[in-house]
Amino acid sequence: MRKFRYLKEVATLELNEAGCIGCGRCLEVCPHGVFVLREGRARVIDRGACMECGACVRNCPVSTVTVDAGVGCASGLIVEWLQEKGFFRDRSCC
Repeated sequence: MRKFRYLKEVATLELNEAGCIGCGRCLEVCPHGVFVLREGRARVIDRGACMECGACVRNCPVSTVTVDAGVGCASGLIVEWLQEKGFFRDRSCC
């Protein structure tokens, strides 16, 4: 599976680790493996892979995850289209 990168350092994803109950829902629903479960709590291991779909937010039973859903999805699609059209010379940007 190809690891996607969206726009560097712009993901709005936030996780309140202290409030996490370790249910693992965010791991189950995240399409890009942004989370991992360590020491009984979720951790963000790859914020740059977050496409801001909002699945983690909608499925967290204790509301410890926040994200501006929809922002990254559009950005990811636009960047991919621009890369395909040859507007980016350095494809490692995202």
